Amino acid sequence: MASLKVTYSSSSLSSPSFPFSQLISFSKKVTLVRFPDAVVSPPKLKLQAFGKTRATATVHSAQKAAGIVKEVLPPALDSTSEPPPFFDGTTRLYISYTCPYAQRVWITRNCKGLQGQIKLVPLDRQNRPDWYGEKINPTNKVPSLEHKNEVKGESLDLIKYIDNHFEGPSLFPDDPAKKEFAEVLLSYTDTFNEAVFSSFKVDGSEAGAAFDYIETALSKFEDGPFFLDQFSLVDIAYAPFIERFQPFLLDVKKYDITEDRPKLAAWIEEMDKNEAYKQTRREPKELVEIYKKRFLAQL
Repeated sequence: MASLKVTYSSSSLSSPSFPFSQLISFSKKVTLVRFPDAVVSPPKLKLQAFGKTRATATVHSAQKAAGIVKEVLPPALDSTSEPPPFFDGTTRLYISYTCPYAQRVWITRNCKGLQGQIKLVPLDRQNRPDWYGEKINPTNKVPSLEHKNEVKGESLDLIKYIDNHFEGPSLFPDDPAKKEFAEVLLSYTDTFNEAVFSSFKVDGSEAGAAFDYIETALSKFEDGPFFLDQFSLVDIAYAPFIERFQPFLLDVKKYDITEDRPKLAAWIEEMDKNEAYKQTRREPKELVEIYKKRFLAQL
């Protein structure tokens, strides 16, 4: 058997109790091996316009090219579940249905039309199987991708890896200016998430600067509703978190993230039309309850 390389990051499958200062566990990374392309420049908080360039692809054409089909989702595996036959040539994506980091990679898989090539292996976060930590990821974090006798992790690395190493429509721009801007936005995701998470302990409007940054970023290219005009990995990177932040802040803090942000409102509306993404979504009420249990008890 080939040597096994392991790279880990993202959310833990366990749900420990800890003080609010450590709540941003999502953004903490434990990396044993990193991809060569994982390094990105620090976020440039002063955004610069790159001009107008008409999009060469839309989310709808990408979905058509990928052959998006409705998938019957498998049940989550728990401590009583038998393990899969590891490293038997099958490519497996280990996720939790409620983990936003894993959802990034799941969306990418769907957008590329890889349901038949990358097997989804969902895990029960509350009753996880021991074999996952023993054989796949000793930190019990998702996502993990089992591919060619290696295990790779960290969601931003994995969405790039899948886009570069599997067939299907490209989810990254060719235009050099858009590539540069994409890396800026991808590097900003942790800063964005931490700012919004921190606002949970105060008035929800404290997250306003982070959402204003998103509104400004969405205004740089005017031909379409997405960050780079065309649907891309950048949209995938932000979608799972905004999917959770919007209903939680509205329910708990009475803060509407789309108020006075027409670009963000249009982006959310367009994302909701994306079938590949819609197949990964959870009910807003479920997400709100998860966040209430996770965060409000610590406030």
